[in-house]
Amino acid sequence: MATEVLTGGDRETRPGRVARFIQFLRDVRNELRKVTWPSFDELKKATTVIVIFVTILGILIGLSTRFSSSCS
Repeated sequence: MATEVLTGGDRETRPGRVARFIQFLRDVRNELRKVTWPSFDELKKATTVIVIFVTILGILIGLSTRFSSSCS
C-alpha cells in the first residue's frame, strides 16, 4: 500500500502514453477554440508597431556600439 502511493499506484489503471497524448491534443484543440483571434486590421497595427519598435531599438543599439567602440 505504501509503495503504491510512492510509485504512483497501479499501472493498469493509468492510461498509456498514447492515450494521454491524444487527450493532451484534445485539450489543446478545446483551448484554441476559446481564443479570441485579432482581426486583420488589429494584426496589421500590432505588426507595424513591433517593426517600428524593433527598428528603433536596433538603431539605438548600433549607435551605442559604434560610440562605445570609438571611445575606447
